[in-house]
Amino acid sequence: MRLVIISDTHGRHSELGRLSGDILIHCGDFEDMFQRNGDVLGNVDRWFAKQHFEHIICIGGNHDRTLEYCGAKRAQPFRNATYLQDEEFSFRGRRFYGAPWVPDLPNHAFYAGDAALRAAWAAIPPDVDVLVSHTPPAGILDVSSRGRALGCRHLTDRLAQVRPALHCFGHVHASAGQRVIGETTYVNASSVNSSMTIAHAPVVIDLPEKGACA
Repeated sequence: MRLVIISDTHGRHSELGRLSGDILIHCGDFEDMFQRNGDVLGNVDRWFAKQHFEHIICIGGNHDRTLEYCGAKRAQPFRNATYLQDEEFSFRGRRFYGAPWVPDLPNHAFYAGDAALRAAWAAIPPDVDVLVSHTPPAGILDVSSRGRALGCRHLTDRLAQVRPALHCFGHVHASAGQRVIGETTYVNASSVNSSMTIAHAPVVIDLPEKGACA
């Protein structure tokens, strides 16, 4: 199956044009919390509706205050995508799991402290195939433009146990890219750079369906 992965679009999703594949994954930060847009969720939902996929999966990010608020009011804030908050989704034999939590940013959306992070990552199913988070794990595609490592160490600890086939995230714009470590392909799918300009194309991953030959 063909996965197309994006993250950190910060209101500029329309600049990506029309995308196509089997599943579109958005790893959070639809909005820019420093700008006011009363219809930010409706805007991105209408964009989702124009994309050509069998399914769209999304999670929240630290800028997504509107999503954090609306997600607390109703389980599915989008009509044209499945929103995952500590939840899983199955498609063609593959198990996807999404969680939005971020460390170190108490004034942002989806912040969690150490104990809450450990509990959130402990809930990741041990047999998940595709993990979608907003934060990177510590030490993997997590270095900012100022040279700071911003990933979550508790997530790194959990990944040593889970070992998904694919872990996609964003959050740290300066470390967009891919890395394969052991059994896992890691993707930082940040779409914008540190200047909040679209600078990176969507990441395309072809993942064999369960039971199919690789």
